[in-house]
Amino acid sequence: MSVLTINRWAARGGAAAVTAVALATGMSAGAMGAQAPAQPRPAGHQHVTGHLYPVAGHHDYAAACAKATAGHMACLSLVRTDVTPHRRAAHPNAIPAGVGYGPSQLQSAYQLPSSTAGSGQTVAIVDAFNDPNAASDLAAYRSAAGLPACGAGCFSVVNQNGAASPLPPGAGTTGWDVEESLDIDMVSAICPLCHIILVEATSPTTQNLGTAVNSAVSLGAKYVSNSYGGPESASDTTFDTQFFNHPGVAVTASAGDSGFGVEYPAASRFVTAVGGTSLNTAANARGWSETVWNGSGSGCSAVDAKPAWQTDTGCARRTNTDVSAVADPATGVAVFDTFSQGGWLEVGGTSASAPIIAAVYALAGPPAAGTYPSSYPYSHPANLFDVTSGSNGACSPAYLCTGEVGYDGPTGLGTPNGPPAFTSGGAAGNTVTVTSPGNQATTAGTAVSLQIHATDSAPGQTLAYSATGLPAGLSIGPSTGLITGTPATAGTSTVTVTAKDTTGASGSATFTWTINPAGGGCTASQLLGNPGFETGSAAPWTSTAGVINPNGAGQTAHSGTWYAWLDGYGTTHTDTLSQTVTIPAGCTGTTFSFWLHIDTAETTTTTQFDKLTVAANGTTLATFSNLNHATGYAQHSVSLGSFAGQTVTLKFTGTEDVSLQTSFVVDDTAVNTS
Repeated sequence: MSVLTINRWAARGGAAAVTAVALATGMSAGAMGAQAPAQPRPAGHQHVTGHLYPVAGHHDYAAACAKATAGHMACLSLVRTDVTPHRRAAHPNAIPAGVGYGPSQLQSAYQLPSSTAGSGQTVAIVDAFNDPNAASDLAAYRSAAGLPACGAGCFSVVNQNGAASPLPPGAGTTGWDVEESLDIDMVSAICPLCHIILVEATSPTTQNLGTAVNSAVSLGAKYVSNSYGGPESASDTTFDTQFFNHPGVAVTASAGDSGFGVEYPAASRFVTAVGGTSLNTAANARGWSETVWNGSGSGCSAVDAKPAWQTDTGCARRTNTDVSAVADPATGVAVFDTFSQGGWLEVGGTSASAPIIAAVYALAGPPAAGTYPSSYPYSHPANLFDVTSGSNGACSPAYLCTGEVGYDGPTGLGTPNGPPAFTSGGAAGNTVTVTSPGNQATTAGTAVSLQIHATDSAPGQTLAYSATGLPAGLSIGPSTGLITGTPATAGTSTVTVTAKDTTGASGSATFTWTINPAGGGCTASQLLGNPGFETGSAAPWTSTAGVINPNGAGQTAHSGTWYAWLDGYGTTHTDTLSQTVTIPAGCTGTTFSFWLHIDTAETTTTTQFDKLTVAANGTTLATFSNLNHATGYAQHSVSLGSFAGQTVTLKFTGTEDVSLQTSFVVDDTAVNTS
């Protein structure tokens, strides 16, 4: 069996997944068990192989990163130095006792539906430098915590420009590897079904980290966590516009670990600033209690304007924070890092709370287009655990540094009580989903009728439809979602249709609409939606499970980050990928092109065992097999001229026989009319 076959099975969560994880981590294979319950943490100094930085007044923890300097950010991870080291779990199927909270405890504390929500969502983590052990350390963490193995598309690493290579220099003794381990472990703990993209900046300058944020959004992440900070500057409003103003994306940022005081980018009015608490078990209905962690940042920005949804009166500008989660190192979280540290660590800091909140946003579902998710908790304060005691310093007015009933500076509106506070809809947290109809092509002077379909997570809701960018002569029925009319002018438009329910929850879909000239002419256009799969999901393609994957999952895209991977299991299997388009009557020169890479474990040079078929409306256009394997991609093109004037379903079908894998990897598709 080839190494690729093992990796494909592991990526898909198949029978070899546990064995593959065991090979990668040095752990024994076996059924993954639950995390061991929290126990008293033994005394004794933790063995540390990497450098940590002292924190004034504290001998029980140290900072992973050096303090921020002008133009450079610092990570905000704090490592316990007074607990016994654990290089490996005493039992490989459980996080060792005494190194902090694991997934089961965090999910319990915040009432999260982590085993059922978050599927298909992508959370991006923005950090600096490269941790070459990130993937294997994550596999070890998930195995020990009893989380699902990291399947197809679960985890990928890119540089600040969004490319899989070259990755930045190694973290060395900077401590950023600890930060990366903390961040990806926390997203896994809160949202095990989420995809994770680790975006590594070349260095921790504001410019490089901000570039990484933009790349994360361009890669399709709707949730972006930033666990770093530095002093405010006069340039912050410019940085806001350049890097953090992303409507429709939940961007979180750590509030700081030095007590009362404001750090950037948490001070940006476009992000959700996340403070920190001390989290302990309690004999109450919730089973947990929280107080303000005295290290949590808070206060009034000297630079950023106050967002409209903040109504507190003690700050004329932006007030930190918005919400919070556990950050006290004394009640920290379990993290696995082998690059500069000895394995299991107990870690705190608001670097822990920022990725926790980003993952809770992912559990809540996609933000509404054009909205700022930092505003959502202000519409749902009753869906948060209010933190009403503790402080992070002395200040006036007192609420800016003291836990109080309702809003306060150190913990904002509170901590998650399930995901409803992080939804864009009403109190019930409704989610509206609009199905993309795919790119459209019609002829000027010909009547149009296109039904838009949408669903609401809440029963009994009435949806109101609207559209922007419709070609002249077309309109959408506000109560029906039916687009009708007769277009008069040739050209191509970008159309966005939106459906909104009575609570204000909304969803959108975007596609292109090409109007070809009357009389048999043809306007050149590209008809396929999501042609390079860069949305990170299939739509408007339809595919079998696990076909859409990112770089790092076992194959590499022809361009960009995402691709379609059919087969590669090494056992009897069929994968499909299809999309329906309408080819205008006058476009008899239309072609369907795609880039294809084939690799195989088959050794025969004469026998076809595994096959890829490309078809249009059931008519075979091309076939490929294990005999066509080659290094790299090759572009293929077939004519669709005979389908002019028809609606055609283009379909890839990959089939494997009983043994030895063949992978058919498709990218950069196009249907070009002419």
